Amino acid sequence: MKISPASISRRSGFALIMVLIMVTISLMILAGAINRSQTVAILNQHNIDFTVCSAAAEAAVEKAFARIAYDFQSYGVAGVSNNWASSIYQNNVPKSTEDAYWSGFIFSDANGNTGKTYVRQVSSYGGPLPSAYEGLYAAPGSPVYRIVSNVTRTNSNTGVIGTAQEDVLLAMVPLNTWAIFYNGLLEFSQCATMIVNGRVQANGAIYVGTTASLTFNSGVSCTSTLTAPLVDGLSSGWTPGTPSTWNTTFSATPGYSTNVASVTVSLNMTNSHFLIDLPPAGESPVSTVGLQRLYNQAQMVLIVTNDLSGSGNPTVSLKVQTSINGAVPGNDSLPTILYYTNASPANLLTNLPFLSLTNVTYDQREYKTNLFTQIDIGKFSTWIATNTAVQNKLPSVNNQYPTIFYIADRRNANTNQLPSVRLMNGAQLPANNNFGFSVATQNPLYVWGNYNTQIAGNTNSSAASTNTAFTVPAAVMADSLTVLSPNWSDSDGYTTYSKGGVFAAADMTINAAIVTGTIPSTGTNGTTFSGGVHNLPRLLEDWSSRNLWLNTSVLRLWDSNMATNQFRNPSGFSPTPINPYYNPPTRHYSFDLNYLDPAKVPPGIPVALVPIRFAWGVPPPGMTNFTPVHN
Repeated sequence: MKISPASISRRSGFALIMVLIMVTISLMILAGAINRSQTVAILNQHNIDFTVCSAAAEAAVEKAFARIAYDFQSYGVAGVSNNWASSIYQNNVPKSTEDAYWSGFIFSDANGNTGKTYVRQVSSYGGPLPSAYEGLYAAPGSPVYRIVSNVTRTNSNTGVIGTAQEDVLLAMVPLNTWAIFYNGLLEFSQCATMIVNGRVQANGAIYVGTTASLTFNSGVSCTSTLTAPLVDGLSSGWTPGTPSTWNTTFSATPGYSTNVASVTVSLNMTNSHFLIDLPPAGESPVSTVGLQRLYNQAQMVLIVTNDLSGSGNPTVSLKVQTSINGAVPGNDSLPTILYYTNASPANLLTNLPFLSLTNVTYDQREYKTNLFTQIDIGKFSTWIATNTAVQNKLPSVNNQYPTIFYIADRRNANTNQLPSVRLMNGAQLPANNNFGFSVATQNPLYVWGNYNTQIAGNTNSSAASTNTAFTVPAAVMADSLTVLSPNWSDSDGYTTYSKGGVFAAADMTINAAIVTGTIPSTGTNGTTFSGGVHNLPRLLEDWSSRNLWLNTSVLRLWDSNMATNQFRNPSGFSPTPINPYYNPPTRHYSFDLNYLDPAKVPPGIPVALVPIRFAWGVPPPGMTNFTPVHN
């Protein structure tokens, strides 16, 4: 068979074409692979830049948050506002002087201003807090600040911008939201049967352990440890370090949290007694400290003094002041002052019929004679509603009422005397459109008889029960608190204590938040014990077979400065103390659920300052009004 040259030529041409096609396809595949590799590399670089820049933006946001949180807990809302106006937060970006790493980034406030972070108050909030703070709420008006950062790399080939946004709630949490709050060691050691239904916080350790039973139905937290040491002179009853023997039940989940951050309050926690102290001369009522003093927050201020000899009738000054343009009442430049240099009983009966300065008794815990500034709450309620001077300054027709009454007994006393304040006839507090009524004093405070158990115009009573439907928001704030039953007589104090007889107490109810101090434990035996939270309200009578109802929030913020004798166990306990002065009642301590309503916060209650990461988002570059996701 012969093959023609033409046939060979056609076959060679076809093969060449196929080779060229394959080469072209190969080149196309190679080009695609190279292009794909370049694209992947670019995408990878974009992703790397985005991740790194987003992390840098988050660092900028967190740096601003840290400074805001510090200022808030140190200086309150006003401190944050002042620093924002000075652009301190806006200029507070990560800098290369802090770490050379940050030289690789350009920070922006999303508005085109480099070297800046966007910080601005965007709203305010009042209501329940996120789940981590279950059971707590922020008071209305708690500010929400937005922090936004945009970041690019200094030598970026991609131009990618990383972003971060955080909304920060500066939560002002009224302390009465906690059932029990202690600024320091909190001791339930050897308590009687107690059920705690609200949250518990100690800026310190917590001691439990009892031969009765202790139950927590809400969260318990402390900044140190929770243990059950043998204190109060006890040598048996439970095994320290063995929770199964503590007779303590934690019903919430988790049972308790230790070593948590301290809850900072809107006052100097190392000297918190200043809250109830008189201000020093020259201190401005609108200074950081002045704004917090109850003396300046009060609409009525009563001061009792005498001459250096202590003889003659005392001098009484009653100042009525009101808030001007939103400032604290203490900033009122034209207060109404009622001044009596010869405050004899007859003088007071005519001018201040609710006030008595001649009552005395002997406090067998303090070993001192009380000089009482005694306030008859019922007569006080009538007087403020009818006195011309008060009504001209605080006209009830315009819904202006005294909601905080500050009292200071400043009489010169010898070492065996104790100037004190006593409230009596307080079953019904002043009718002031349900705004509430609180009493504050730098002195030891004594409450005699039922307190805040009935509201005006209603015959129902909240006595002898946990029902607080017939009460107004109320607080008592003092150096210490002593409860005197309706059966108390001042002559009892001068009689050698014994069970029964003149010392037999009667059932009693107090419906008020308690803000006060104690004498801390100085050791582990029965004469060096604080008495624990159950003995924070002091007693001076034989309460055996009697009931004490306290619907309250217990806030221990300071050491007592004036009533400073140590707690002593009553007769019948081991070891038996020298000179017993009381026997305990059946205690009905209950957290007042009204305090979970922001509208029912007692006037003058301090607030905890809790900075919270409230919402988080990754907004588009250049955007500051992105809607974030709330925590």
